[in-house]
Amino acid sequence: QVQLIESGGGLVQSGGSLRLSCAASGRAFSTYTMGWFRQAPGKEREFVAAISWTGYTTYNEDSVKGRFTISRDNSKNTVYLQMNSLNPDDAAVYYCAARQYGTTSRYWSAYDYWGQGTQVTVSS
Repeated sequence: QVQLIESGGGLVQSGGSLRLSCAASGRAFSTYTMGWFRQAPGKEREFVAAISWTGYTTYNEDSVKGRFTISRDNSKNTVYLQMNSLNPDDAAVYYCAARQYGTTSRYWSAYDYWGQGTQVTVSS
């Protein structure tokens, strides 16, 4: 069982940066593939990025290419999402998700554990 707690969201101006964190409780964090998803009002949940338990990364190239970076620190049981050059289209609730030993799936249904989300607001 894994519990996930996101932090780092907030209000930022267009062009600004934020770093989201997702702290995981429970054991064996290093065996979990971690993902970030986001959901804006009236829209479906969207894949943002994922990092496998082996360190392989996958991104939603269409939405975040070259602007977002996912990373993990297994010693801190934490995964990060560095977001640069934010624009109003990036505004959403960002969710952290986990699946044990899995690949970096783009499908939210592939993940077994979810955090409560953190709000990101981008002003134009």
